[in-house]
Amino acid sequence: MGPDVRFDWTGTVDGVFLGATRAEGGSRTVSFHIGGGNTLPFLPGNAASPSPLVALEICDKSQYWSPIVRNYCGDLIDDVPAWAKYAEKVYGADLIRLYLTSTRERNFSDLVSIEKTIEAVLFATGLPLIIEGSNEPKIDSEVFRKCGEAGEGERLLLGTAEANRYRSIAAAALAYNHSLIAQSPIDINLAKQLNILLREIGVQHDHILIDPYTGTLGYGFEYSYSAMERIRFSALKGDIDLAMPMICSAIDSLTIKEVREADPAQQNEMAVQWEFYTGLAAAAAGAEIICVRHPQTIGMLKKAFSNLKTTSTGSAGSG
Repeated sequence: MGPDVRFDWTGTVDGVFLGATRAEGGSRTVSFHIGGGNTLPFLPGNAASPSPLVALEICDKSQYWSPIVRNYCGDLIDDVPAWAKYAEKVYGADLIRLYLTSTRERNFSDLVSIEKTIEAVLFATGLPLIIEGSNEPKIDSEVFRKCGEAGEGERLLLGTAEANRYRSIAAAALAYNHSLIAQSPIDINLAKQLNILLREIGVQHDHILIDPYTGTLGYGFEYSYSAMERIRFSALKGDIDLAMPMICSAIDSLTIKEVREADPAQQNEMAVQWEFYTGLAAAAAGAEIICVRHPQTIGMLKKAFSNLKTTSTGSAGSG
């Protein structure tokens, strides 16, 4: 067994509840308590820390999605409830992250379809749901309100709050008891400032997840990794304004030049590998939730997390 690595940290990352089972007032078959750690993951002697969760990202308008994923999943991605069900039953995801890409359409106003989509996904899967609402400030309030209503009682995670647009999503989270994602552009001070702003308008500490914004490997991820470590170290040293769990997405991994220009016969594997290694590095930096878009990445990450946990407990052999 390796040495029990200990530091002089006194802080703890706050826990956030995602999903609600029937006993908790919702309809999920599983719920998660995200966070609660007092050290970095995968360290020797840190057996009690849970492995990061893996979320599969899906969308309600596939024309905006990666062609690599479209080719792999086929017609499945044009049936959002079926896609969500596959994510749980076939791909092995822990969470579903639903992007409402339909709201990107010009002059979007079909709020009824949003409600129906969310309800259909909640019916199709028992996993907790992360919902990415509008990217258009003009319709934020109505879109997030509809998301909050449709998932009332389910303890959703709503995204994404930013420094220049956070009130609409905060209002929905507060009104329907959901949590939210606070995203800042790879800067610990901006992350802290946004968390303070959210708390000042009433969002509770245990309803916020930090998204430090994740570039992909070779395209800015080294900055993301550094920011994530600084955020986590600050939390463990007692900074309560940064003591929230982190969520990261490696979506750019499917669009970078190395993947786009890869040999067609190798493109799928190249995309998965790029997404996998970005997600693995983000988990090592402290992220509690890793979001991916390619289904094959899910199993690879889970296996890697399991192997790292085994190694940290010393049960992998004395080598």
